[in-house]
Parts: sequence; structure tokens; C-alpha cells
Amino acid sequence: MVQALSFGVSVAPTVDIDENRAVVAAAERAGLDLVGVQDHPYVADYLDAFALIGDFIAHTRKISFFPDVANLPLRPAPMLARQASALSRLSGGRFHLGLGAGGYWDAITKLGVPRRSPGEALAAQAEAIELMRALWQPRQHVTAQGDWYSVSRLTSQPPAPGGVEIWVGAQGPRSLALTGRVADGWAAPIPSYLPYEKWSESNALIDRAAVEAGREPGSVRRIAQLVGTITDTPGPVDLQGSAPIRTDAQGWADVLTKLALQSFTGFVLWPEGDAADQAHRFGEEVAPVVRVRLD
Repeated sequence: MVQALSFGVSVAPTVDIDENRAVVAAAERAGLDLVGVQDHPYVADYLDAFALIGDFIAHTRKISFFPDVANLPLRPAPMLARQASALSRLSGGRFHLGLGAGGYWDAITKLGVPRRSPGEALAAQAEAIELMRALWQPRQHVTAQGDWYSVSRLTSQPPAPGGVEIWVGAQGPRSLALTGRVADGWAAPIPSYLPYEKWSESNALIDRAAVEAGREPGSVRRIAQLVGTITDTPGPVDLQGSAPIRTDAQGWADVLTKLALQSFTGFVLWPEGDAADQAHRFGEEVAPVVRVRLD
């Protein structure tokens, strides 16, 4: 399966609602496809990602949204399924679910949930994906007695036509293998969590797990998330470590073209500053060049 190219921008859900809306409006005007909203409910200066996405949906018409990535330990799978189906319906299919198993456990547990080991977190994520998909099927009464989630004859609620894709924010080998086995996509962590030089190896792990599960590797969407700034002058770019990318639009197009050779078809910019202007430039100056090269 050949995945369509998509370009987007990340939004930090600060309490400055007008600024957040301005970034999203700039992204939609510039023809971007996606907005990722970070989900950190334990940060007092951040708004709830799902509430903010609902607001963005009400103020847009074309662009799609995803939590980047939803904090599963703080959002029980049955309720998360309901939130996703509701946002999908409200947006006419412009919502997808980025999903994380949990990372900042010292912060997460401050909200009253128990700490999970890495193995437990991964098992809960796998169970959640299966349960949510069951709860999105039409006219089903779902009963599940899992290790992490239990429901009894809970009536399903389908999302909008086209459904909700689940993009896992995988980092470790076991999580990457889970992504290849069952997920619709991989939302690659920013390089400060997973350095650039690990991305090719990570894609190979996903491919191998997909094949072992009888899936076509190309059916798993790959979304590269890149921190940096689109500048007015060229700058050196070395996709090693976690250094931000700071170069002109042509240099950014070169970077994305190179990443496309690693199976990436989605590209989300995490701007270092002036996010509305950067979203505009990403959509107007970078994305069209890459589309011409790769479409």
C-alpha cells in the first residue's frame, strides 16, 4: 500500500488559546494536513489536549488532528474510544489517535494512577488497541475481561466513515514490534527521545514485525517529527543525534526527501519559535517541493 504524503505542525497546548488558534489557522491556510497536539495533563500550564482539539475542530474545515501522543495510563481505553469516536464524528473524519504507553511516570502518578513497569505498560497498550477497535465496530455489544480493561456488553460507537487510525508513539524494540503487528502508524518520537540515526533501524523493526504478523509493511504509516526552524539562509544538516534542524526551505525539502527513503510519508514540524509563521512556511515553501519530488 502506498501512503499519501502528509505534512503537519505540532502545537504545545499552552493556556494562550488565541495563539494556539492562530497556529492552527495558519496551518490550514498553508495547506497543511495535520496538527499534532501534545498530551501532558500533569503540566499545569497546558490545557487538556482533547478539549483543545475539539476547539480546533470547531474553528477549521479541512485539517486533521491527533493527540501527540495520548497518555494511555491517564485515559482508560473504553473512555478513550468514546472520545475518539466523538471527535471523529464532530470533525467529519478529521481525527486520528496518537497513542503512548506512558513515559513520565513520576509526573503521571501525581494524578493518582499506579505506576506501570515497561512490560505492563506495553501489555496495557496492546490490550487497549484491541478493545478500542472492537468498540468502534458498528452495532456490537462488547464484553472483555482483560488484565487491564474490562467491559460488559458495552454498546459500540463507530467513528465517522473512514475510521480512526491509531499511531503509536513507539521508541523501544518491543513497542516498535507492537506497532508493526497491530498499529496503523508510527508517530516517531522527536530526536531528543529517539536520535535520528535510530530511525532507519526502528523502521526495519516495524517492517519485520509487520511481515511476521502477515501484514504489508507499507500499510503502517510512518510519521517523522522534526524539531527546528525554517530559516532564510542555508545551514548544515546532519541527521545524527538530536540537534534541531535549522536551514532554509530547500534544505528542509532535502531532509524530508531523504527521510522518505526510510519509508516516512508523514512529516510534522515542531517549531522552535513563531509557530504560526513556521507553520505557514512549512506549508507554503517546503511541502510543495517535497510533493513534486515524491508524488
